Amino acid sequence: MDWWTDLDKWTADYLPDLRMACDEPMSRHTSFRIGGPARRMAFPERGEQLVLLLDHAIACGARPLVIGNGTNLLCPDAGLDRLVIDTSAGLNRVEAGDAPGELTAEAGVPLARLADFACRQGLTGLEFAHGIPGTVGGAVCMNAGAYGGEMGQVVQGAAVLFPEEGVRYLPGPALDFGYRHSLLSDHPDAVVLHAVFHLAPGDPAAIRDRMRELMEKRKASQPLEYPSAGSTFKRPAGHYAGTLIDQCGLKGLTVGGAQVSEKHAGFVINRGGATCADVVELIRQIQARVLDAAGVRLEPEVKIID
Repeated sequence: MDWWTDLDKWTADYLPDLRMACDEPMSRHTSFRIGGPARRMAFPERGEQLVLLLDHAIACGARPLVIGNGTNLLCPDAGLDRLVIDTSAGLNRVEAGDAPGELTAEAGVPLARLADFACRQGLTGLEFAHGIPGTVGGAVCMNAGAYGGEMGQVVQGAAVLFPEEGVRYLPGPALDFGYRHSLLSDHPDAVVLHAVFHLAPGDPAAIRDRMRELMEKRKASQPLEYPSAGSTFKRPAGHYAGTLIDQCGLKGLTVGGAQVSEKHAGFVINRGGATCADVVELIRQIQARVLDAAGVRLEPEVKIID
């Protein structure tokens, strides 16, 4: 029996209220607006659904891929012969915790919404996250950050599903946060279910002003008018990726519909009709040119899915 036939039968029997789509274009679920159809895409609304679905999907060989807003993903043009699980549609609850300054947010909560919620609660510490387009789950896994702030500074702990072990709650130090890295970066099958944040009291008006200020900086310096996956490369030690790319004269370099942004060289953008192959080839050319000119090997921050 094919895995999707097995999965369809199992979900009908055990998760009849789970919304499932067939041959769902990944271009609708990634900020790059690139990617062919996923064989199956599920939209769980409760953590229990996600845990049960993941367990069976792994058992039947469906190679599950858990996504949020798809803001750091590049998916193949031919599509994905696997189960994609979208947490952003239903696993997006955020609430104040029991202790002062504590918030709990599910994996699919957008960071902008989380920052807005914190502001309304009079809590400071998440202003940096307001303009980051991702969701809590992916942000915790990669220790997302901007403008001097990052998840590791505010995450008190996270409930994580390890397929071989079950659900574990990991306190912040155990998540081993580093630059665009956490313990979960080394466990690609692990899935964040929810995270607990610890923030400090602050003035809502001042918090809102700071978020507005950072958003204006982002709009002024980044090509937000085009689909992209944000910063294409991680920051190499002692350098800035965008500066190196700019110094190599690569702004505007184009492969098919993909282009090095003329506004910010650290971004590869979809100018229209870009394919996954276009972006991959452009990344390869950038890496080769920077290595040749500056002796620095750029490591992609965008996650290329197969």
